[in-house]
Amino acid sequence: MGVSGTGKSTVAQGLAATLGLVLAEGDDFHPDANIEKMSAGIPLTDSDRLPWLRALAEWTAARDAEGVSTVLTCSALRVPYRDILRSATPGRPTYFVHLVGSPDVLSSRMESREHFMPTSLLESQIATLESLRDDEDGLVVDVDAPLEQVTARAVAWLTRL
Repeated sequence: MGVSGTGKSTVAQGLAATLGLVLAEGDDFHPDANIEKMSAGIPLTDSDRLPWLRALAEWTAARDAEGVSTVLTCSALRVPYRDILRSATPGRPTYFVHLVGSPDVLSSRMESREHFMPTSLLESQIATLESLRDDEDGLVVDVDAPLEQVTARAVAWLTRL
């Protein structure tokens, strides 16, 4: 989880490969209307995000019903969003790896990639972000470090659980 530019996709790919998890890229679940809005520099509202979050939870629930553990990329900026994701696997924990970084590093990363999310929306995402609460199972990792180190730290934490 984290705002745009934190390396969610790269870290998730590393987690999936190292831990043998099935990966879903959260961006692939956005309806076209959400992508069009973000591409135009318009922040999503809670009502824009709700169907997307439900689709992610449904995907996770289906994998869980198959007995398959997963890794999912999702900004999961607010506690209610994370509650929806957690609801997919009742009775089983959902772990969050919260990727954080300095705005300068995140802006630089966003400017150097091809993605529908413009750098202009970073500030609104940072403003929306609610850090993990003490009662949420998660690890906070600073992504100002190289992403290989970030992934290694997340793998080490997850394998200790």
